[in-house]
Parts: sequence; structure tokens; C-alpha cells
Amino acid sequence: MSLGSIPPKYKVSIDREQCMDCGRCIENCSYGTFRREGDKILIQSRKCTGCLRCVSMCPRDAISLTENPVDYRSHPLWSRDAREDIIKQARSGKIILAGMGNASNLPSIFDRLLLDACQVTNPSIDPLREPMELRTYIGKKPSKLEFKKTEAGDVELATKLAPNLKLETPIMIGHMSYGAISLNAHLSMAKAAKETGTFMGTGEGGLHRELYPYQGNMIVQVASGRFGVNVDYLERGAAIEIKIGQGAKPGIGGHLPGEKVSAEVSRTRMIPLGSDAISPAPHHDIYSIEDLVQLVRSLKEATEWKKPVFVKIAAVHNVAAIAAGIARSSADAVVIDGSRGGTGAAPKVFRDHVGIPIEGAIASVDQKLREQGTRNEVSIIASGGIRNSADLAKSIALGADAVYIGTAALISMGCRVCGNCYRGLCPWGIATQRQDLVDRLDPEQGARQVSNLIHAWTLELSELMGAAGINSIESMRGNRDRLRGYMLDEGILDVLDVKNAGA
Repeated sequence: MSLGSIPPKYKVSIDREQCMDCGRCIENCSYGTFRREGDKILIQSRKCTGCLRCVSMCPRDAISLTENPVDYRSHPLWSRDAREDIIKQARSGKIILAGMGNASNLPSIFDRLLLDACQVTNPSIDPLREPMELRTYIGKKPSKLEFKKTEAGDVELATKLAPNLKLETPIMIGHMSYGAISLNAHLSMAKAAKETGTFMGTGEGGLHRELYPYQGNMIVQVASGRFGVNVDYLERGAAIEIKIGQGAKPGIGGHLPGEKVSAEVSRTRMIPLGSDAISPAPHHDIYSIEDLVQLVRSLKEATEWKKPVFVKIAAVHNVAAIAAGIARSSADAVVIDGSRGGTGAAPKVFRDHVGIPIEGAIASVDQKLREQGTRNEVSIIASGGIRNSADLAKSIALGADAVYIGTAALISMGCRVCGNCYRGLCPWGIATQRQDLVDRLDPEQGARQVSNLIHAWTLELSELMGAAGINSIESMRGNRDRLRGYMLDEGILDVLDVKNAGA
């Protein structure tokens, strides 16, 4: 018995009076939605992923794309997605994969947090006329400074400072591996990081040799698969990050399909050509905080204690206790990845149902570290669904030192969040290794667009800080007095340690 076909999700149509049969839609769609038959272009809407490449590239604006009206009986529980997932698994017997971030229809806490502004008795600051200090240092900070006098009578700092990363803006680009995304995407973001005075993560895919000129702005990652990890790789990074988990799939490892492991990916990751790159769920040398201490110190020893070491964890219910252990492990920063974090591929059930929002995780970690007197021992980097400068400002006010952006950086390069990254057919040249598609992304243009995004958010952050009467990012960090909750229940307000609107 056949289950029959699933109705197409999108309906693609061509205005035949506008269309000049140039065939650009056929050339640009890597999913095969368009084909030529005789002198006519035919459409197979069933193959469309909603990437909008055809709409963007049509010279006559002749193509339109809409979500297809559902022909299922409406039901409050059995939605279209629920039914179609069951049909897909009944056919395949496999886990359903999905790309990008959590697609559940859950309210965003960021959208229900409001930034407070100053007036009259506590006047606002004009960032166009007064200096705004946005420079951020990521790493351990001393609880106090000691000085000594030299024989010549000069005063010198006696306190030994731990290595820190110096950021000109509290925005960094998160870890997306070479293999999951293209080399041109990596080059675009690396160039932008260097231009804007910030840093970019390599992901667990190693460091391609074309990125060596930007190594001073790269954070290299050590994940459970240890792909591409050796002393040369560690030495090339400005900092090292140990990936324990990620927000899109807490508790499980990673998987790069073999069809994405090209010759260059194989060489960079140091794995066989065409083989699946599977990262196990746990690090097989980490089963306790004591084991984590060993790895942190081993990486510092390998790099002569010259580089800060971060530890990345997914936001889960006991994130504050885990972060407290990380703060005592010799690590210099804890990266918290919230449940709306993006991914190239994750089981859909994990992406949409596991983990907690980044807002609650930042606040609980910051509060726990303050209670234990270890807040200066470790920086907090927040990631997972940072969509704009308001999310950035709210993250810092909740207690983060800086944020990672990922999906936002991809969108600035052309990504339309179609969620089919794992198929390797990205028409925008981002989540693919197919050379003809990779070539569609110009690294110079991509770098300019990512730089513009970071620059724009930085300007807006200055304006938001000025409105709050704050001229230093240090004064913004953990300043929950500048936040108010709107339509949030008392339980969430208590976790966030934020007052209600009007209070």
C-alpha cells in the first residue's frame, strides 16, 4: 500500500508575459525545480526548498514563490509538519535531519525584554559627541592589581595578567566548520573579522591553509572528533575552544556527510576522502570536571600558556553548575550556546525540543559565578539566535561579555534560511562544497557585507548604551537595572533577575 505523495510545501509560478525564457532560473536552482522542455520552462514545485535564489536572480521579476495552501484537514494537534514527519519516517525508518535553528513556535524571551532609557535626572549620553568604550577583553581578569617601584623610580605592574583576546566590538563570529560551509564563506568571515577587529571560530573542521593570513583573528576548535587538530593548528589560533556541546543538538555529536568531504576538506580535516566525519557525543577523555581540567591545561601547555582556552557548552538545565566547574578548570571563557543556535545538520527532534533559551542561561550562569566569587575568573560568551543589536545589548545586560553570531553572518552573505544545509546544494555558495556553487560567493563581497553588519550593530549598540546613560561596555555587563520584562511570568523574571515593566 502506497502512502501517496506529500503536497509540495511551496508553489512556484512564472508570469509567462514577463518571462523572456533566458533560463537563468534553471542555471541558478541547484535543486532542479526548473527544467526546459522544448521552448518552455517547466516547474517542479515539489523540489523547491524556498531558498529564493530564482526570485532574486530573475531579470524580469517574473517568478513568484508562495507557501502552498495545505490540503490537509485542519487539526489543532496534528499539524502539517507533524503528519508529514510521520509519513517521511514511515517511508524511510530514519532520523529526520534539519538545518538552521529551532523552528518551534515558541515565544522569544528577547522580544519580551525591553531596554530602559534615561532622562532628565540621569541624562542619556550622545555617542556622536562623547566617547563610547566598546573595547572588550575576553579572558581571566585579576581581582586586584599590584604595583611595584623600580630602582629608577618608575611604577610597574606586578600582577601577572592572563592572556586575553582584545575585541574592538563585543561581537564575534561563531564556529562553523569548513566542510559544513564553503571555503569562500570562511574567507568572507575571516576577512571581516580582521577588518572589524574581532575574531572568528574555525569550527571543528580544521584550518584551511588559505586562512593562515587571518590566523591572528581565528579561534581554533577542539571537538570530540579532533579533526585537523595538531600542534601547528593550535599554534595558529589566537585562542582555543573546546567544544563540549552546541545549542542546536545538546548531548549528541556532529556528522558531516561523506559527499561533503571533498579533497580539500579531507586534507584539512585529516580524514579519508569521501568518508563521513562523525564526532562522538562525548569526548572520550572527558567524564568529569577533573578530566576537563586535564585537557584545558594540556592545550595551554602545548601552546606555552600564551593563548586563552574557552569551553563551549549547550544551554541545558544545569548550565550554571557546569559553568561554575569550568570557571575553576583554568579555562578563560565559557561559551553558552542557546536552544535557538543554528546548525548545518541536526536531528529535527533535537533541534526543536532539547535545550533551553540563551536568555535564561546567561542570567543563571552570571548569577552563579557572582555568588561563588569567580565571575572575574572566566568570561561569558553567549550564542544561539542573536538576531540584531538589541539582542546583543540585552545579552550583555544579562551578564555576557560578548556574543557569537552565526546565522546572522550567513544571512548577511545571502543565506535565506531554507534549512537544507545538510544536502550540500546551497544555491548561494555557503553550505556546499560543489565548486560551481561555491564560486557563486565572492569572498571580497561577502567580507564587505559581514563587515557592514558588524559595523552597523556596533553603531546601534553605542546608541542603545547612550540612551541607557552608559558609556562603557563594562558598565553595561550584567546591568539588569537597564532591563524590564513585558508579558513575562514571575518565574522567568526571577531567573533573569529583571523587574517587570513599570516597576
